[in-house]
Amino acid sequence: MHNPALKVCGLDAQYVRVQVPAGLVAEAFRAFAAAGFIGINVTIPHKFEALDAVDEVDPLARTLGAVNTVHIHEGKLTGYNTDGPGFLRSVKEAFGAEVKDLRVMILGAGGGAGRAVAVQSALEQCRSLVLVNRTLSKTEQLGHELTAMAGTQPLCQDIRTVAWEDAALARVLPEVDLIVNGTSLGMKPDDAPFLPAGALQARHLVFDMVYRTGGQLPQLGAAAQAAGARYVDGATLLLHQGAISFEHWFHRPAPLEVMRAGLSAAIQA
Repeated sequence: MHNPALKVCGLDAQYVRVQVPAGLVAEAFRAFAAAGFIGINVTIPHKFEALDAVDEVDPLARTLGAVNTVHIHEGKLTGYNTDGPGFLRSVKEAFGAEVKDLRVMILGAGGGAGRAVAVQSALEQCRSLVLVNRTLSKTEQLGHELTAMAGTQPLCQDIRTVAWEDAALARVLPEVDLIVNGTSLGMKPDDAPFLPAGALQARHLVFDMVYRTGGQLPQLGAAAQAAGARYVDGATLLLHQGAISFEHWFHRPAPLEVMRAGLSAAIQA
């Protein structure tokens, strides 16, 4: 999506993929800066290492606890996080809704993008926030961190942690508007179901952070479709994350529809 955006904006640059071994992120960043790179996107497993490898961290990225976008200007590296802001834009586009008006449940809230989306939802002061993770201690730790944050800034007032068990999820889902899958579950056809049978309702909004190539629905998408629920997959989040990165790098609006067309073509191929 970035190369079509660069072309339509007349920018003499190219977006390339570089593989960096774990433990060498800081060294790689310095090499990129020396080579004249404008910016970097950072993916798993480097988002946390990147937080310590930049010169300055945007306050939101510091709060979300990870860096996935870096802007390089005159040798200085500034780190940002597009997971949370991209999530807000994606929910607005897909469902015509604001996160602050919704009761949100995050599956996989213990780490990575799921954690970032959970913190962003709390910062938006959503109506309620349910944190779910396979390892309950991780969500309990996040709950403690959010409680501490509430002492310095306004947050959602109703935050709960729930065990990832069918009975517990079945009890809480009637009180949820937006279901977010922050895990990689559902990408493979043989992944085990991660919501109890019959728990999804037509009124639910389902936001999946994964997507499958070739137009195939992830497992959660198929379940949402069967229930008549509104659903969006991770390609929408990827698009808006990319657009926000572009804006950080070039200080101009991203050509969203050009990027959407490029991303869609790549996924379909």
